[in-house]
This record gives sequence, structure tokens and C-alpha cells, in this order.
Amino acid sequence: MSAEFPRAGFWRRFASLIYDTLVVIAFAMLTTVLYLLAIQALISLDILTVGDAEDVSAYIQNSPLLYGIRSALLVLVSVAFFSYFWAKSGQTIGMRAWRLKVQTLDGNLISWPQGALRAISALLGLGNLVVLIDFKNKRALQDYVAKTEVITLTKEENKRIYRSLD
Repeated sequence: MSAEFPRAGFWRRFASLIYDTLVVIAFAMLTTVLYLLAIQALISLDILTVGDAEDVSAYIQNSPLLYGIRSALLVLVSVAFFSYFWAKSGQTIGMRAWRLKVQTLDGNLISWPQGALRAISALLGLGNLVVLIDFKNKRALQDYVAKTEVITLTKEENKRIYRSLD
């Protein structure tokens, strides 16, 4: 455990997750629009045909392959969002607002692969429920799987990290 900063509890993590969920939804919407445009371009170039589907969206819904690709893209974008921010500064946008930081158990920034493992093992945020019963360690499922911890920063340290990103 970090000697300088305490580990974060459930409610602070939950509030941070709400913020980050809104950002991930925005990225998911953008990804979906770009995917629809790409499929529409393939249809316009006569590479794909809509057939009897009423529109491009219905065409994707009716095609297991195209629907699977779209789903995989959405997961990839979400995992990349969290991994990028965690590897760069240890903080997502929501974590910055709630003064949280994810780090390795020895206090370093986590790696991209470690971030991806952590994001996937969070189980859409449900992994945080473990914090409610792990009174002693205050670690979530994703923290145990990825060998990380989430700490609560002081206002000054949070500002210092934010300024160091310039």
C-alpha cells in the first residue's frame, strides 16, 4: 500500500466511474458513427449490398459478422480509453475529478497491457464491489488481477500530476 496516500474506497471509485462512463458513451457514439460511415462507403462502392435490409443500421444488425465487428470495436475503444489514461498519468477524467490515481503496488504508472487487463477484469465496473468486502486492503477485483491499487490524492498532488502533463 502507498505509504503517502490512502487507498480509495468504494463511493469515490463509484463517483469516478459515473464520470468516466459518460466519456466512454461519447466515444462509443463517435465510434458507431464512424463505423456506420465506413459501412455506408463500402455499400456506395458496391463492395457490400444492403439486400432487403431497410437501412445500414438494420443491415449491420442482421449480419453476425458486421455486428460482431462493431461490438469488438466498442470494447476496444473502451479498453484503449482507460489503458491510455492509466498508462499516461494514472488518472482518467473521472479519476482526476475525484482525486484518484491507479498505480502499481510499488507506486509506478501501470503499463498498457496492465491497463488493458485491468479494464477487462473490471467487468463493467462490477469489480469495484469487492472493495465493499475487502475492508483491510480496499482493492477491487481488477486491482487484484492487474496487481494495482487506487489511491486518493491530496488536492495539491492531484494538481501537480495535472500540471506535469503539459
